[in-house]
Amino acid sequence: MTTFHRRSLLAAAGSLALPGLSVLQPAAAQTTAAPAASRRFEPVPGTWRSFELSTQIELKGVQGRAAKVWVPLPSVDTPYQRSLDSSYTGNAQSMKVVSDSQYGARMLLAEFAAGGPTPVLQVASRIQSQNRSTDFSRKTVAREDADTLRAWTRATELMPTDGIVRSTAQGIVRGAGTDREKVQKIYDWVVGNTHREPKVRGCGTGDIKAMLETQNFGGKCGDINALFVGLCRAAGVPARDVYGIRLVPSAFGYRELGGNPANLKGAQHCRAEVFLKDFGWVAMDPADVGKVMRQESPEWIKDVNHPLVTPVRKALFGGWEGNWLAYNMAHDVALPGSTGPRLGFLMYPQAEIAGERVDALAPDDFKYTISARELMSA
Repeated sequence: MTTFHRRSLLAAAGSLALPGLSVLQPAAAQTTAAPAASRRFEPVPGTWRSFELSTQIELKGVQGRAAKVWVPLPSVDTPYQRSLDSSYTGNAQSMKVVSDSQYGARMLLAEFAAGGPTPVLQVASRIQSQNRSTDFSRKTVAREDADTLRAWTRATELMPTDGIVRSTAQGIVRGAGTDREKVQKIYDWVVGNTHREPKVRGCGTGDIKAMLETQNFGGKCGDINALFVGLCRAAGVPARDVYGIRLVPSAFGYRELGGNPANLKGAQHCRAEVFLKDFGWVAMDPADVGKVMRQESPEWIKDVNHPLVTPVRKALFGGWEGNWLAYNMAHDVALPGSTGPRLGFLMYPQAEIAGERVDALAPDDFKYTISARELMSA
């Protein structure tokens, strides 16, 4: 068994912009009143929780050919997460921790020799996490390296910041005076115009230009939060996706905002952060608002002020629950040791057989299980 330790900080609405789209108005302007017995969703920081995430992989269909497997590892150390250590075992010819060259996203690379047994691999990672929330009534001295902030306003392959993305962002934030006001308008616009589409594979692709050009705003977290991040960047506000996985159920009883620790396959979830001058890096998650609207109850809720939705919509502007692990913040990921195409993001285990990429979402070819357990203090 090999173990490594990781504790370094990664450096690295308003007016309508498109015809036919609606905008979420401030709650005070709505006519629908939530009943007194509305739901609670109020994550409060301050208590650290410890978790161990376990991934077990069996790669079928090798038939005597050489194979490679990449497993994402927690690479984030922030005020809300401490990435501690990872260990791994298996029958690979070699196993080593590698990272992508641009963002420092860490992953285990296991290489299996041709003619060997069916590749198997076990990976365990430990982290500590806590809830997040932002008190917008209390400004802070927010410091961040200027080069880092510039990096989080750059375009990526699937997240351009010019053309239709920029014109849309400009229309949304028209009239906003501060970066916080810009982000609020973008958040409200995304919540009001996108929707969760359960039929989308995995977490989506995050092709925001296509979403805007087609006005097809159905997707999952990799699409909806990418759209939010891209619009923020196009409006001049540093923003980034944070790619991870849900670990345990929500403490507030929202089924769709937690994971089943015994079986986390499909629990991958990305979130977002924006940098506000008076508050620093602030948590955001408009995609989870849409998930509650579409999947938390038998009916598809389309009222953003529905009593089931309102607590989540308010809390996820500035906060999130710490029942989730962040892997990385990387876009356009080139897997070390691979000549295959770049990934839009890295949340799922990846594999290649004889140089051919395996579909990470095809369970018959790529069998893996992910589970988690909370580690109690001694």
